Amino acid sequence: MARERFFLELDPAAGVDPAWPRVVIVGGGFAGLQAARRLMNQPVRVSLIDKRNFNLFQPLLYQVATGLVPEADVATPLRRLLAKAANVQVLLGEVEDLDPAGRAVVFNGRRLAYDHLILAAGSGSSYFGHERWRPLAPPMKILEHADEIRRRVLTALEEAEQCADPERRRRLQSVLVVGGGPSGCELAGSLHELLAHTVERDFRQLRPEHNRVILVDPGERLLRAMHPTLSEAAERSLRGRGVEVVLGGRVVAIEADAVTLTQPGPQAGAPPSERRIEAATVCWTAGVRASHLGRRLADLTGCGLDRGGRVIVQPDFSVPDHPEIRVVGDLCAYSHTPDTRPLPGMAGPAVQMGGWVALDLLATLQGRRMAPFRWTDLGSMAVIGPLSAVADLRGLRVSGVLGWLLWGLAHLAFMPAAENRLTLLTRWLWAIATNQRGSLLITGRINQHMDVPVGLEQGEPLEQAAPSDGSAHR
Repeated sequence: MARERFFLELDPAAGVDPAWPRVVIVGGGFAGLQAARRLMNQPVRVSLIDKRNFNLFQPLLYQVATGLVPEADVATPLRRLLAKAANVQVLLGEVEDLDPAGRAVVFNGRRLAYDHLILAAGSGSSYFGHERWRPLAPPMKILEHADEIRRRVLTALEEAEQCADPERRRRLQSVLVVGGGPSGCELAGSLHELLAHTVERDFRQLRPEHNRVILVDPGERLLRAMHPTLSEAAERSLRGRGVEVVLGGRVVAIEADAVTLTQPGPQAGAPPSERRIEAATVCWTAGVRASHLGRRLADLTGCGLDRGGRVIVQPDFSVPDHPEIRVVGDLCAYSHTPDTRPLPGMAGPAVQMGGWVALDLLATLQGRRMAPFRWTDLGSMAVIGPLSAVADLRGLRVSGVLGWLLWGLAHLAFMPAAENRLTLLTRWLWAIATNQRGSLLITGRINQHMDVPVGLEQGEPLEQAAPSDGSAHR
C-alpha cells in the first residue's frame, strides 16, 4: 500500500506541493511547537501530533493550581498558534507505536508515514516505584492535575468550615508539598498565600494561624540546581512567610491524610528517625520519568537510554543509524556540551533544541550544513511569593523584588500567545494590589457529573504526563 504523503489528504492546500518531504512532530510542548513554527511556510509538509489540542505553559501551572489564573491563561490551542501555516496540520491523538524501519508512526489506529520524525513527547512524574501514592498525592504536570490540587485544597477548607473537631480542622487546613525544586518552592509559596488570604477573608469559622504549608525535600538544601546563596535566600523567604521547610526528609509512606518521612539522626552515625506529618492535601513535585516512546525507540533501534529513560542523542539530536529521527526536549539526553553535563529539562533548552533541529532539517534538505548546536544558558529562576523570586542569570544572582521582575519578564517572553501575556500581567498586578485570586472554583466533584463520565471517577488514577523539576526522592 502506498504511503500517504499527508494524513487523510483529499485536496492539497493552496501553495503546498504533495511531493514535499513529510515531517511528523510528536508532542506540542515547548520543543515540538518551536520546531513546527520554524517549519511554517517552508517546503515541507508537517503533521504535529499531540494528546491535547493546546500548548501548555507548564512553568505557570502552579498558578492554576492555586487559583491565581484560569486555565486559558496558560494554555493556547495549537491550531491557533499554527493557523497561518498551510503546510502544517495539527492532529489530536496519541502515538501508540513507532516503526523506524518502515518510517511510520502508529497513530489513532493507523500508520502515519514520515520522511523525518521529531520526537518531542516529553516526560512525566515518577513516584520511584510507589505508584500507589499517585492518587493520594497528585503531581502537577497537566491542567487536570492543577485542577485537582485546587479542588482538594478548596474542598478541604469547605469541610473545615463545617467541622467541629479542632484537630481535624487543623489537618484540613494543612497542605504538604513533596519536592524542593522550582516547582515545589513555587507551589508551596503560592499555596501559603492562597490559604492566608482566603481563610482570613472568606471563611468565618477558620483561624488563619491554623493554616500550615509544609515543603519536604530529601536534600540538604532547596533548589539544588541553583547556587547555594540562592537556595539560602529561597529557604529564608519561604520560612519568613510561614512555610515549614523540612530538609533531609525522605518519604516512606503516604496515607489519605498523612505523610511519613525518615530524617537523619541528630548526630553523625545515628540511625534515621521517622516523622509523621498530618495534612489533608499532599502534592507531589518530585521525580521525573521519560515518555514510554523513548523506551520503545530504544527497543527498535538499539539507541541508548540514560538512568531516567531519556534517549541518548548524537550532536544533531539524531539516534545512531537513523539520521531521519531526532529526539528533543525532555525526552532527550543531550550531553554534547562543554562540560558534558546533560541539558536540563527546562523551557529554554527545549525551545532552542526544537528550533535548531527544524533549521538543521531544512538545511539538510537544501544540501547545506548547519553550525553545531550551542545552547545559550539563560539561567534558572523560581518565584517564592508576591514580588519575591530568586534568579541565576549566568552568574548574575539576584533575589527579592528584582528577581521577581526578571522572572516575570522571562516568563512573559516565553509565553507563545501575545494575548496571554497581557492577561497574565493584569492578573499578577491585580493579585498583588488586592490579595485576591480570581479562579477559586471547585469543579470535578464526583457527585455532580449527572452520570456523565469525565475521567475523575472514584479510584481512577490521575493521568501521567509532562516533565518534573528534578527533585528526586530515592
